[in-house]
Amino acid sequence: MRRQDEEEMNRILSGFRSDETVLQMKQYVQHGNVSTYDHCENVARLSYRIDKRLHLHCDPDVLLTGAMLHDFYLYDWHRPDGGSHRLHGFRHARVAADKAKEVFGIDGKTEEVIATHMWPLNIGKIPGSREAWVVCIADKCVSLYETVFRR
Repeated sequence: MRRQDEEEMNRILSGFRSDETVLQMKQYVQHGNVSTYDHCENVARLSYRIDKRLHLHCDPDVLLTGAMLHDFYLYDWHRPDGGSHRLHGFRHARVAADKAKEVFGIDGKTEEVIATHMWPLNIGKIPGSREAWVVCIADKCVSLYETVFRR
């Protein structure tokens, strides 16, 4: 990755990397032995690379913020809890979008990136922007890699 791209990515993500609420994601396992925080960071990096490699001209703030917060739900979905985490795959995107809106006041375009990242599992929540499609695809790629190779 070019130095200029690395600097842009670090500039956009730096506030999240030091935010106490975002850092709570390090407490929860996402896939294999990867924390939710590391998973979101991996999705952000891959999303940015896809955008640059394919010359998609995504809005980098929307792309990276949506990617970094796409799993910002702050609970361990692996643990039984009496039912509130039931159907996690179908519900967590909306939970993460609502929490990101509450904590960071994200705009509608970024909210849509987060809320639609689970398509096609959430069949009615189709990504509606380049940024949303990139994060959705990057999330699938990273999740597969983490699940198969990071156990």
